[in-house]
Amino acid sequence: MSPAAESSTEAPAATPPGVTITTADTEYGRVLFDGSGQAIYLFDKETTAVPDCYDDCAVAWPPVLTTGPAVPADGVMTDLLATTPRADGSTQVTYAGHPLYYYAHEGKNEVTCHDVTEYGGRWLAVAPTGQPAA
Repeated sequence: MSPAAESSTEAPAATPPGVTITTADTEYGRVLFDGSGQAIYLFDKETTAVPDCYDDCAVAWPPVLTTGPAVPADGVMTDLLATTPRADGSTQVTYAGHPLYYYAHEGKNEVTCHDVTEYGGRWLAVAPTGQPAA
């Protein structure tokens, strides 16, 4: 049997886990963060899971991207966590049907941009229920 005709007994590679989504207490209550401590926001202009933040908007508010299934951690409701495709072919994490974003100029473990109005809508930290934080 030629080497090309040999069958492989190796199992297919498992899809690597994606970005971890967790929660932490803030002055706005418990909200979503990624595994590195970066706060996560929703854009209230988006009323479906289809992202509308591109170009300059996505520079200021980068999407929460993943290369595998997003991983729920402490306090995250697994049934609310999903993904959606972006126009460039990347995969964006959603929560309760909202595409998720970071703020580009915010440090780790802080929420400084809750209830900010930019790019035609409000940016809101996300509570574990999927609703905007208080």
